[in-house]
Parts: sequence; structure tokens; C-alpha cells
Amino acid sequence: MTLQQLMGMVQRLQDAVSASKVEQERMQDAMAASKVEQERMQADLAASQARNDELHHANEELRRGWRGRDEPEAASPPREFTTPFSQAILETAIPNTFTGPKATFTGVKDPEAHLTAFHTQMLLVGGSDAVRCKLFMSTLTGMAMDWFISLLEGQVTSFAQLSQLFREQYLANRTPVPVSYDLFDVKQFQGKTLKEYISRFGAQVVKVGTSEEPMIVYAFRKGVRPRSFSKTLNCSRPKTLAEIRR
Repeated sequence: MTLQQLMGMVQRLQDAVSASKVEQERMQDAMAASKVEQERMQADLAASQARNDELHHANEELRRGWRGRDEPEAASPPREFTTPFSQAILETAIPNTFTGPKATFTGVKDPEAHLTAFHTQMLLVGGSDAVRCKLFMSTLTGMAMDWFISLLEGQVTSFAQLSQLFREQYLANRTPVPVSYDLFDVKQFQGKTLKEYISRFGAQVVKVGTSEEPMIVYAFRKGVRPRSFSKTLNCSRPKTLAEIRR
């Protein structure tokens, strides 16, 4: 074998080795791509499984919800308590034509204001003393109802007695009784109209309940702003609030 032939054989072997390396690299690249594809497919499969699990969980929640709507809820037993009303009040029936008063009391407001509101509503519908007791009970809620059911059994025999117990219990909630000199606290503030001042002053006169016209007029003149109307009052010297209004 000549040297040239030997060199040709070596070249062919080198070419074969190079081709083999290229093929190996191609196969490695293909295997890597296949691995990536397998990992992607596994990720897609896991995500699909998670979505299926979530959907299954949501369906179970819906089914439980519908079962809960179809099944009646177990009602808690009503609270039992003894009544402070006497037997005579308990045996008195409330006529079907009666509607419950709209006033309510929770235990934080003025008891006198609530009694006044209750009396006003009862004047429209009438009713016996026993009926008033029962309807007054229906106006109590929250802490006030807790106080009511804490009274001794059979203790209440009349509405007057119930009213007195009610006043004593919530005595601390009462607003101070207005006095005549409270009229001097009513002022015509800057920016407020004379009409608004007269309205507030008249409401305070009603609340105070005084009929001392000289003091009422004097308090009004002290509260009005020093303008043309004030000068008119000083000149005309009205003797009653009615004259001031006119």
C-alpha cells in the first residue's frame, strides 16, 4: 500500500469520526429538546390536574350549599324567662285591631322622652291599663329587655307601677329639667336669620314651660343681634312674645 493510499485511508477515518461526533451532538440536542418537551408536558399535566381539583372542590361547595338550602336549619330554642306581670295582666288579651307602638327603648336614652312618646301613641289607640303594660314591654329591646325580664315574677300590677320602675332604673339617663333662665342661653348667631332665632327661642319657651312674659321678652332682646330689629324692639317696647312675633 502506497503512502498516498494510506493517507487517504486516514483522512476517510478522520471524516468518519467527525461525522460520528456531529451525529452524536445532533442526538444529544434532540435528547435535550425531548427532555424539555417532556418537562413542559408534565407541567401542563400538573396545571391541568390542579384546575380539575379546583373545579371539583368548587362543585362540592355548590352541592353542599344546595343541600344546606334544602335542609331546614336547626332553630335555636327560644329564650325562656318569667314575666313580671301579675296574673290579671297576663290574662288580658290585646285586641287584634291594636298595632304595636313605633317607639323603642334600648336603655341609653331619656326614659321620660320614651314614656312621653309611648303615651302619645297610646292616646291614638286607647287601651286598658293591662294592654298598656303589654304594649310597653314590646317597646323594650337590648339592655332594656334584659332589665325587664330581671324583675320579680308577678311584681308589676299596673302601668303606673311599671312606669315608676322604669324611671328609677334609667334615672341617670334623664336630661336636666329646663329652667326659665335657660332662655338666656339662646342666641342669634352670626350668619343665622332672625326667623331661625325666633323659631329656636320659641321652642325653648315651650320646653321651659314658663309664662313670665316680662322675663321672656327680656331674654329675647338679650339674645337678638344688635341690628335694626333690635333697635325697633328698644323703641316699641313689646310686652309679650306674641307682640314680638307680630
